[in-house]
This record gives sequence, structure tokens and C-alpha cells, in this order.
Amino acid sequence: MTRRKKLYEGKAKILYEGPEPGTIIQYFKDDATAFNAQKKATLEGKGVLNNKISEFIMTRLGAIGVTNHFIRRLSLREQLVREVEIIPLEVVCRNIVAGSLATRLGQEEGAPLPRSIVEFYLKDDKLGDPMVTEEHITAFNWATTQEIDDILAMTLRINDFLSGMFGAVGITLVDFKIEFGRVWEGEFSRVILADEISPDSCRLWDTATGNKLDKDRFRRDLGDVIESYAEVARRLGIMKDMPTVIQGGLH
Repeated sequence: MTRRKKLYEGKAKILYEGPEPGTIIQYFKDDATAFNAQKKATLEGKGVLNNKISEFIMTRLGAIGVTNHFIRRLSLREQLVREVEIIPLEVVCRNIVAGSLATRLGQEEGAPLPRSIVEFYLKDDKLGDPMVTEEHITAFNWATTQEIDDILAMTLRINDFLSGMFGAVGITLVDFKIEFGRVWEGEFSRVILADEISPDSCRLWDTATGNKLDKDRFRRDLGDVIESYAEVARRLGIMKDMPTVIQGGLH
């Protein structure tokens, strides 16, 4: 068996060289981290759930014209994705006050925002992923003005789609984090959605009860992390391909 070349290992995923030029294999780990990796744990089955949920969402976003790096799922933990030049920004879209927005600005968690807010953070663990403005982004050449416009437009479109998709199954999309990358065609590039969309990168609350169904269960020691991720998958109708050990954990 040929040993695959590891390109990058992050907190939740490993990237390997793909089978064809311009492709990468994205492997979803069971590792969970919070507070810039100060809190760590291994949650059995998390990678399987995030792989399947992200596949489901990326496929549906592609169907409505939101170009992304997803090609196909290869196994329970792996998917084949298009190689991109990652833009070093984390893009956060917020619909309801929660997390750092509440603590930074002294606002009550759970208050709906009058309109969706998009924030940019520099993707740099050593600096704690600091929040940056559009002026910072262009001044340091992390992205162009046109790329920022494209990112904003895509983010709001993704927000509209995800809000409707989750809302239809009784889940409120509080906020989410996404990343983008460049694909080059000759001398020209365009921005596409990359990374993942899963309960690791979204805040998802049960609409009826307010129960958290996302990574905040790990951050705040609320328990039942895998059961909550599995509940998201169940409501989206994608539990049938899951291992029985994960399905058995859902009550």
C-alpha cells in the first residue's frame, strides 16, 4: 500500500496529497479542541459525523450555484476536495448574539440581530485569530477588494440557504464560520468556498427548546456532544449511512 503524503494537519482535519493533480484528501479527525486548543479531547465518531454533514451541505450549496471545493466522499472519514490557495481569513456570519460577540460587546446571548453581521478574523493560531477589518485585509494583501466583495456576497447567500435548511428541521442557525480559497485559471483566480460546514463550525440551537446541538456542548462541558451532532444528522436525514455505534448512541 502506498503511503500518502501528509500536506497539513490541523486541529480537526488532516490533508493528504490527492490521487490526481489539483486534488486533496481531507480526513476528519475525532479530536475536539476549544479556546485555541487549550481544551482538548477525543470524541469517538465526531469525524465521521462531520464528514457526512459537511458532504451533505456542500453538495446542496453546489446545487444552488455556490461553488466549493467538495468533489466526493471517499469513506466514512475522508472526502476528495479540490486544491485551493486558502485565503488566511476566517469569515463568521452571525444571526443571533452568542459566543465572543456577547462577551466582547456585553450583549445578552440569544438576542436576535436586526440584520446578519459578517466578521473577519485572521487565521493565525499563534495570534489567537484576531478580528480584522476590510482595511487590514487589503493593507496586508490577504485579499483584494473584489475578493472581499465576493466573499461577503457568498457568505450571505450561504447564510440564507443554511438558515432555511436548518429552520425546516427545527434548528436555528445562530452563527457559523467558513473559509474560502482561490482557484487559478491561467493568470486569473476566483474565490470558492473551502474547509467544512458542520456542527464544529456552526452554532445550532434546537428551535423549540434552545438546546445547543453544536461544539458549544464541548466548550461549555454540557455533555452529549456526539449525541447532539448525531441529532443534527438525523434531522437532515443522513443517519442511514452512519456506523451502528453512532446510530445506537442517539436516543
